[in-house]
Amino acid sequence: MTPTQIFGLQILVNLLVYGLAARWYLAPWLARLPLADALRPLLLFQALRTMGLIFLLPDVVGAPLPAAFAEPAAYGDLLAVGLALLALLALHRAWPGALLLVWAFSIVGLLDFVNAVGQGLRLDLAGSYALGPAWFIPTFAVPAFTVGQALILARLIQHRSAYRAAGQRSLDQRGL
Repeated sequence: MTPTQIFGLQILVNLLVYGLAARWYLAPWLARLPLADALRPLLLFQALRTMGLIFLLPDVVGAPLPAAFAEPAAYGDLLAVGLALLALLALHRAWPGALLLVWAFSIVGLLDFVNAVGQGLRLDLAGSYALGPAWFIPTFAVPAFTVGQALILARLIQHRSAYRAAGQRSLDQRGL
């Protein structure tokens, strides 16, 4: 197998394993919690995305990575971490608009992943660059963060649907 094939296989298997763990264990537990209580541990986990900054350190990754990948991936993760921490604080203090911050984190976090994956594929990072220990970020950590991100979005969407349904019942009861 080529490095790119191994890289892809590791990502897919880890996504599957994390996805199954989330589906079978985390999602049922989170569903029993109030929305803010369910989002807090997920946001705490997302705050660990600082490891993306390693892409800026050539001595750690083995050789300098292309700036088109390294800088947006590193700083996108850092922005996502900042938003996750801000959303976490807002939820903890029950600020108005806390859920908007969670949505902002989710959108920025997903765009960061999409950009990093797209750039990584375009540049064939696994096959063309010595990633060194940074190999474990996209193959082990990113699948976990992706599943965590999906859990956050699922809770937000589920909450939005429940809110709409409750609002519609209220309108129906008033004959509107």
